[in-house]
Amino acid sequence: MAYYRKIQKKINGKWYPQSVTIGKPVQTKEVANRLADLSALSPGDCYSMLGNLGKVLGEFMNSGRTVKLDGVGTFYYTANTSGQGVDSEEEVSAKQIVGTRVRFIPEVARSVGGQVSTRSLVSENTFWEELKLDSSASSSGGNDDEGVTENPLG
Repeated sequence: MAYYRKIQKKINGKWYPQSVTIGKPVQTKEVANRLADLSALSPGDCYSMLGNLGKVLGEFMNSGRTVKLDGVGTFYYTANTSGQGVDSEEEVSAKQIVGTRVRFIPEVARSVGGQVSTRSLVSENTFWEELKLDSSASSSGGNDDEGVTENPLG
């Protein structure tokens, strides 16, 4: 089940549902245990593999390649530039790059007509429910949104 809360946008005064997360983030150990339940690997093997995943993905992307994980999606680097363009192609250089970002595109399956039919990370059975905070919803016992976080991805 996914959760939302009602928010009012200051720019137009209209109300919208906004996704929120609850509780603490799922940690690597919990993901490893779940993967072990679904595979022939031990929880320790899964944990070790997940611990090395970021390094391996970074090595591939650092060599100029994208990384596609079946059932998950594609990861790739993009360059952040200083925002200052130059007048000619000859002036373009790596000095204009001030940072690197990792981009992620979730895997999708398309139907014959080209419509997106499934997204691997989005369950077809997602049920959205309004999150109503009360004394039992907060770990501190109050009505203060503790343990509730606005989804950074929208």
